[in-house]
Amino acid sequence: MEEERSNRKRKRPRRRKNRAENSSVNPKHTENQHQKVFNKTDGSECEDSAAPPAANRRVSSSFLDKMRAKLSGGHFRMINEKLYTCTGSEALDYFKEDPALFNVYHTGYQEQMSHWPEQPVNIIIKWLKDCSPSLLVADFGCGDARLARNVKNKVFSFDLVSNDPSVIACDMSNTPLDTSSIDVAVFCLSLMGTNFASYLREAHRVLKKSGWLLIAEVKSRFDPNNGGADPDKFSKAICELGFTSISKDFSNKMFILLYFKKKEKQNSKKGEIEWPELKPCLYKRR
Repeated sequence: MEEERSNRKRKRPRRRKNRAENSSVNPKHTENQHQKVFNKTDGSECEDSAAPPAANRRVSSSFLDKMRAKLSGGHFRMINEKLYTCTGSEALDYFKEDPALFNVYHTGYQEQMSHWPEQPVNIIIKWLKDCSPSLLVADFGCGDARLARNVKNKVFSFDLVSNDPSVIACDMSNTPLDTSSIDVAVFCLSLMGTNFASYLREAHRVLKKSGWLLIAEVKSRFDPNNGGADPDKFSKAICELGFTSISKDFSNKMFILLYFKKKEKQNSKKGEIEWPELKPCLYKRR
């Protein structure tokens, strides 16, 4: 009996295994539980808000910006082509129907011009600063009226839409200026309509005798080898209108500059002027 009791004392109770040791926990399953949660409203599985895909959001934002720029650029090219292939009165009606298109056009225009190493308007500004500030100036197709803002001269700024009190909205072939009232008429990249000759006739009407006509235009429009107008024929047509050619500047890669003066004595027997067709300036996709 005593031996039996001694044996029972020596027996050790079984160790209870830890539940954690028994359970087969999958570490991947645990990790996935931290990465995903369930939507409280519909029970659908979604990404854990504690680990937002910031890189994906940056890529998405960048993609949207590029798409917006592409759409804006396409819209600008469409309006630009419209302006080069219609008359001034048609363009005026076009913007009257939707004035916001004018802002779309000029935003795209400024983006295109930002790639030019030099701006023709700056050369014209410098030319005017070297002249008397008393000269009266008419800026045909003024855009953002940069010319008027940068010279001391009195400038009458004309364009199809006026977003500035200083700009007069009109068809450039019919301005409210009096005959022989202006000293300098400027066309800076603005001979766009198919009836551009009527703009030049209007400039001739409003200019005083010996008044200046300054024209800056995209160089490709005057490249006969690529469908552009012959610059000599263009100058000849302007001279037949009643001007004298003073100088031509073809030194710039992007544009040309033509300087004319209105003749003191006008030919009373003017024949039909043969105007060369100016090549539209259509921008390519970038």
